[in-house]
Amino acid sequence: MPDNDTHHQKSGKASFDDIYDMEDPRAYFTELGAFDYKAPEHGSRLFSCLIEAKGKARDADDPFNIVDVCCSYGINAALLKYDITLDDLYDRYRSEEAARVSSNELAVSDKAFYAARKKDDHPRVVGVDFAENAVAYGARAGLLDAGFAENLEDEPASDALERAIRRTDLLTVTGGIGYISEKTFDHLLGSMEGAPWVASLALRWVSYDDIAETLSKHGLATEKLDTHTFIQRRFADTEEHEYVIGELEKMGVDTEGKESEGSYHANFYLSRPVEDAARTPIEELLAPVLETSR
Repeated sequence: MPDNDTHHQKSGKASFDDIYDMEDPRAYFTELGAFDYKAPEHGSRLFSCLIEAKGKARDADDPFNIVDVCCSYGINAALLKYDITLDDLYDRYRSEEAARVSSNELAVSDKAFYAARKKDDHPRVVGVDFAENAVAYGARAGLLDAGFAENLEDEPASDALERAIRRTDLLTVTGGIGYISEKTFDHLLGSMEGAPWVASLALRWVSYDDIAETLSKHGLATEKLDTHTFIQRRFADTEEHEYVIGELEKMGVDTEGKESEGSYHANFYLSRPVEDAARTPIEELLAPVLETSR
């Protein structure tokens, strides 16, 4: 999902809905790149740290299984599975070469591009999103190991999705909180065996309380990283900036040095079994990346 401030539209908020479910991600990167969209970059650093920490207790021969919710074209999967950066993706999809080919030709090219850059110990990523075209592209291009275009706000997971996510180690969201609610999390966790970790970036004006409460019913304790926030993107214009500042001030949230500087900021939430949270505090767990993920 490109932006969790683009749904539940209110006056003053920019909308990028037109780029979210196209046949390929070129417009996605072109439009969001203009506003320095960073959420996947922060997500990949944070999630990689969690993969390393949680993966230490696993059999080395078993793949690390991720379910990326609101996955869109599979951008988070690309950064986690392949030796590339978000800037590499911006360069690729905004290039003159990419502009000259069809969506099908781009998908074929992408499949070879990513296959040549696959990390040795890459995770398996299942993507879930309501955007059928975007999910199909992510699977066709090799970004997603499996993709499911399902609206879990309204319906439980299909049998096929349940089978694909039964053994999940980490559930991730970088741009969907505020669009998806606790209903989606309840449907997903109800289909999973064991107790996966859940990691989410959510804009500071979006409440995570109902989601945290639902996750607690599945045995997970939620922590918010209090020491850092993460820039999502620059505001599209003055109207959007002023609107968001006003909404945050109504909530009693101090915007000085954050949204006041011209960009959305997101909080990071991590939900784990109580014993995991007690063993390693969230700040200690994420220490390797906190100094470089702002």
